[in-house]
Amino acid sequence: MTSREAFLSKIRAAQPAARPRPEVPLFPAPPGDLKERFSTALAAMGGTCVEASSVQDVNALIAARFADAKVIASAVPGVAGNRPLAADTVPASLQDVDVAVVRGRFGVAETGSVWFSEQEYVVNSIGYLAQHLVVLLDPAQLVEGLQQVYRRDDFRTARYAVLVTGPSATADIEGVLIRGAQGVRSLTLVWLA
Repeated sequence: MTSREAFLSKIRAAQPAARPRPEVPLFPAPPGDLKERFSTALAAMGGTCVEASSVQDVNALIAARFADAKVIASAVPGVAGNRPLAADTVPASLQDVDVAVVRGRFGVAETGSVWFSEQEYVVNSIGYLAQHLVVLLDPAQLVEGLQQVYRRDDFRTARYAVLVTGPSATADIEGVLIRGAQGVRSLTLVWLA
Protein backbone atom coordinates (compact mmCIF):
# COMPACT_ATOMS: atom_id res chain seq x y z
CA MET A 1 0.00 0.00 0.00
CA THR A 2 1.38 3.41 -0.99
CA SER A 3 1.53 6.26 1.48
CA ARG A 4 -1.26 7.99 -0.45
CA GLU A 5 -3.53 4.93 -0.18
CA ALA A 6 -2.73 4.56 3.52
CA PHE A 7 -3.52 8.23 4.12
CA LEU A 8 -6.88 8.00 2.26
CA SER A 9 -7.71 4.77 4.10
CA LYS A 10 -7.27 6.52 7.46
CA ILE A 11 -9.51 9.41 6.34
CA ARG A 12 -12.24 7.02 5.20
CA ALA A 13 -12.08 5.10 8.50
CA ALA A 14 -12.47 8.34 10.50
CA GLN A 15 -15.67 9.48 8.72
CA PRO A 16 -18.72 10.01 10.90
CA ALA A 17 -21.77 7.81 10.35
CA ALA A 18 -24.12 8.88 7.55
CA ARG A 19 -27.13 10.95 8.55
CA PRO A 20 -30.27 11.77 6.60
CA ARG A 21 -30.30 15.19 4.97
CA PRO A 22 -32.53 17.75 6.62
CA GLU A 23 -35.86 18.49 4.99
CA VAL A 24 -35.82 21.82 3.17
CA PRO A 25 -38.91 23.74 4.25
CA LEU A 26 -41.28 25.42 1.81
CA PHE A 27 -41.70 29.06 2.73
CA PRO A 28 -44.86 30.98 1.89
CA ALA A 29 -44.60 32.73 -1.46
CA PRO A 30 -44.74 36.51 -1.47
CA PRO A 31 -47.65 38.05 -3.33
CA GLY A 32 -47.35 38.99 -6.97
CA ASP A 33 -47.08 37.52 -10.42
CA LEU A 34 -44.17 35.08 -10.88
CA LYS A 35 -43.08 36.58 -14.19
CA GLU A 36 -43.11 40.10 -12.77
CA ARG A 37 -41.15 39.03 -9.68
CA PHE A 38 -38.63 37.17 -11.85
CA SER A 39 -38.16 40.17 -14.17
CA THR A 40 -37.66 42.55 -11.23
CA ALA A 41 -35.09 40.26 -9.60
CA LEU A 42 -33.19 39.74 -12.87
CA ALA A 43 -33.13 43.48 -13.59
CA ALA A 44 -31.69 44.09 -10.11
CA MET A 45 -28.81 41.79 -11.07
CA GLY A 46 -28.16 43.56 -14.39
CA GLY A 47 -30.14 41.30 -16.72
CA THR A 48 -32.77 42.33 -19.25
CA CYS A 49 -36.13 40.72 -20.10
CA VAL A 50 -37.79 41.08 -23.49
CA GLU A 51 -40.86 39.50 -25.10
CA ALA A 52 -40.91 37.45 -28.30
CA SER A 53 -43.67 35.61 -30.11
CA SER A 54 -41.46 33.39 -32.31
CA VAL A 55 -37.89 32.33 -32.99
CA GLN A 56 -37.95 34.78 -35.93
CA ASP A 57 -38.40 37.55 -33.34
CA VAL A 58 -35.37 36.17 -31.49
CA ASN A 59 -33.27 36.19 -34.69
CA ALA A 60 -34.33 39.81 -35.33
CA LEU A 61 -33.52 40.77 -31.72
CA ILE A 62 -30.04 39.26 -31.97
CA ALA A 63 -29.39 40.99 -35.31
CA ALA A 64 -30.48 44.36 -33.88
CA ARG A 65 -29.00 44.11 -30.39
CA PHE A 66 -25.69 42.47 -31.35
CA ALA A 67 -25.14 43.88 -34.85
CA ASP A 68 -21.34 43.63 -34.53
CA ALA A 69 -21.35 39.99 -33.40
CA LYS A 70 -19.17 37.83 -35.62
CA VAL A 71 -19.55 34.47 -33.84
CA ILE A 72 -22.98 33.29 -32.68
CA ALA A 73 -23.41 29.86 -31.11
CA SER A 74 -26.98 28.65 -30.78
CA ALA A 75 -28.24 25.61 -28.90
CA VAL A 76 -31.83 26.50 -29.85
CA PRO A 77 -33.38 25.01 -32.99
CA GLY A 78 -34.49 27.76 -35.37
CA VAL A 79 -32.25 30.44 -33.90
CA ALA A 80 -29.48 31.22 -36.34
CA GLY A 81 -25.88 30.66 -35.37
CA ASN A 82 -22.62 30.29 -37.25
CA ARG A 83 -20.76 28.22 -34.64
CA PRO A 84 -22.16 24.72 -34.24
CA LEU A 85 -22.54 23.27 -30.75
CA ALA A 86 -22.28 19.53 -30.23
CA ALA A 87 -21.49 17.29 -27.28
CA ASP A 88 -17.99 16.70 -28.69
CA THR A 89 -17.20 20.41 -29.19
CA VAL A 90 -13.92 21.25 -27.46
CA PRO A 91 -14.94 23.63 -24.64
CA ALA A 92 -11.97 25.97 -25.17
CA SER A 93 -12.92 26.39 -28.84
CA LEU A 94 -15.82 28.60 -27.72
CA GLN A 95 -13.50 31.32 -26.39
CA ASP A 96 -14.29 33.66 -29.31
CA VAL A 97 -18.12 33.42 -29.15
CA ASP A 98 -19.76 36.84 -29.15
CA VAL A 99 -23.34 35.67 -28.54
CA ALA A 100 -24.58 32.34 -27.15
CA VAL A 101 -28.25 31.42 -27.41
CA VAL A 102 -29.66 28.77 -25.06
CA ARG A 103 -33.03 27.75 -23.68
CA GLY A 104 -33.40 27.67 -19.90
CA ARG A 105 -35.14 24.67 -18.35
CA PHE A 106 -36.87 26.78 -15.70
CA GLY A 107 -36.56 30.06 -13.84
CA VAL A 108 -36.70 31.00 -10.16
CA ALA A 109 -38.91 34.02 -9.44
CA GLU A 110 -37.33 34.66 -6.02
CA THR A 111 -33.87 35.33 -7.45
CA GLY A 112 -34.33 35.94 -11.18
CA SER A 113 -32.17 32.88 -11.84
CA VAL A 114 -32.33 30.48 -14.78
CA TRP A 115 -31.42 26.79 -14.39
CA PHE A 116 -29.23 25.05 -16.95
CA SER A 117 -27.83 21.55 -17.19
CA GLU A 118 -25.51 19.93 -19.70
CA GLN A 119 -28.59 19.38 -21.90
CA GLU A 120 -29.38 23.08 -22.27
CA TYR A 121 -25.79 24.31 -22.64
CA VAL A 122 -24.70 21.34 -24.82
CA VAL A 123 -21.13 22.45 -23.99
CA ASN A 124 -20.96 23.75 -20.40
CA SER A 125 -18.32 26.39 -21.15
CA ILE A 126 -20.70 28.28 -23.46
CA GLY A 127 -22.35 29.92 -20.46
CA TYR A 128 -19.05 31.43 -19.32
CA LEU A 129 -16.93 32.05 -22.41
CA ALA A 130 -19.49 33.90 -24.55
CA GLN A 131 -19.54 37.68 -24.33
CA HIS A 132 -23.34 37.88 -24.35
CA LEU A 133 -25.89 35.25 -23.30
CA VAL A 134 -29.40 35.18 -24.78
CA VAL A 135 -31.73 32.88 -22.85
CA LEU A 136 -35.13 31.73 -24.05
CA LEU A 137 -37.52 30.87 -21.23
CA ASP A 138 -41.13 29.73 -21.22
CA PRO A 139 -42.94 31.83 -18.57
CA ALA A 140 -44.92 28.70 -17.63
CA GLN A 141 -41.63 27.19 -16.41
CA LEU A 142 -41.19 29.49 -13.41
CA VAL A 143 -41.01 28.23 -9.84
CA GLU A 144 -41.51 30.33 -6.71
CA GLY A 145 -38.17 29.93 -4.97
CA LEU A 146 -35.05 27.90 -4.41
CA GLN A 147 -36.87 25.46 -2.15
CA GLN A 148 -38.89 24.24 -5.15
CA VAL A 149 -35.69 23.82 -7.18
CA TYR A 150 -34.31 21.27 -4.72
CA ARG A 151 -37.47 19.18 -5.03
CA ARG A 152 -37.34 18.85 -8.83
CA ASP A 153 -36.31 15.53 -10.35
CA ASP A 154 -34.14 17.24 -12.97
CA PHE A 155 -32.16 18.92 -10.18
CA ARG A 156 -31.34 15.55 -8.63
CA THR A 157 -30.54 13.73 -11.87
CA ALA A 158 -28.46 16.26 -13.80
CA ARG A 159 -24.74 15.53 -14.05
CA TYR A 160 -24.10 19.27 -14.23
CA ALA A 161 -26.40 22.08 -13.14
CA VAL A 162 -26.06 25.80 -12.64
CA LEU A 163 -28.35 28.67 -11.68
CA VAL A 164 -27.44 31.82 -13.60
CA THR A 165 -28.60 35.20 -12.34
CA GLY A 166 -27.70 38.04 -14.66
CA PRO A 167 -24.35 38.82 -16.24
CA SER A 168 -21.04 38.32 -14.49
CA ALA A 169 -20.21 41.18 -12.13
CA THR A 170 -17.73 42.20 -9.47
CA ALA A 171 -17.28 45.27 -7.30
CA ASP A 172 -14.14 44.13 -5.49
CA ILE A 173 -11.81 46.79 -6.83
CA GLU A 174 -12.51 50.13 -5.15
CA GLY A 175 -16.21 49.26 -4.99
CA VAL A 176 -16.68 49.92 -8.72
CA LEU A 177 -19.19 47.61 -10.40
CA ILE A 178 -17.70 45.89 -13.44
CA ARG A 179 -19.79 43.59 -15.66
CA GLY A 180 -18.24 40.73 -17.57
CA ALA A 181 -15.16 40.40 -15.39
CA GLN A 182 -15.35 36.60 -15.10
CA GLY A 183 -18.07 35.68 -17.58
CA VAL A 184 -20.78 37.04 -19.82
CA ARG A 185 -21.06 40.82 -20.13
CA SER A 186 -24.81 40.79 -20.68
CA LEU A 187 -27.72 38.42 -20.15
CA THR A 188 -30.88 38.95 -22.18
CA LEU A 189 -33.84 36.78 -21.21
CA VAL A 190 -36.43 36.30 -23.93
CA TRP A 191 -39.89 35.21 -22.83
CA LEU A 192 -40.90 32.60 -25.40
CA ALA A 193 -43.06 29.53 -24.84
